[in-house]
Amino acid sequence: MSTVAIITARGGSKRIPRKNIRPFLGKPIIAYAIDAALHSNLFDEVMVSTDDEEIAAIARQYGAVVPFLRQSKTSGDHASTIDVLLEVLDEYELIGRTYESLCCIYPTAPFITSQLLKTSYELLLEKQVDIVYPLQQFSFPIQRAFKLNSGIITWADPNSFLLRSQDLEPMYHDTGQFYWFNVNPLRQHQRLANLTAGGIVIDEMHAHDIDTEDDWQIAEFKYRLLHNMHSYD
Repeated sequence: MSTVAIITARGGSKRIPRKNIRPFLGKPIIAYAIDAALHSNLFDEVMVSTDDEEIAAIARQYGAVVPFLRQSKTSGDHASTIDVLLEVLDEYELIGRTYESLCCIYPTAPFITSQLLKTSYELLLEKQVDIVYPLQQFSFPIQRAFKLNSGIITWADPNSFLLRSQDLEPMYHDTGQFYWFNVNPLRQHQRLANLTAGGIVIDEMHAHDIDTEDDWQIAEFKYRLLHNMHSYD
């Protein structure tokens, strides 16, 4: 199957300015995603979709291609990931290149490995689903969540408080690292809601969502632990 890795890295990050190319333990954070994709040997092309010339230059430095810059309509705060992916597919079709599957990889996901990409791609093929998500289990049963309104709490699901924790069904959330897609269903539905989905579970040490400065520091700490790195700060 023909495959493409699309690393989505616009320039206008708000909460952590220039987050997609900020140094993470010595190199731009986007470099980790590029390196994992290249070393997986899964892809006919590893490309970065960006509207930013500096990001494009760094992406090329680390081995990705940037055959075109993102359009203004897919560069704003309200553009969805699906909008970006469809734009990339359309641009490639204009030069006569089509793909059967794609992997959308986020640039601030330094815990991605080549093996994880391979395992999730095998699941996409084996289960014949439209999309594969990387997942983590909630560390506390969300069935026992509280609602808070003006200082007063109520149970989200009162029946769950009568059950033992081990009797509650495990629940999972998206890690926000990457997504594998079959291209034809993606093009047909143009949204996630109608796609059949599979999931691969990742433990808490191998993923971390990075949205704040605290998230960044925790992610670096976890990465050091995983890779036996020492801090000399």
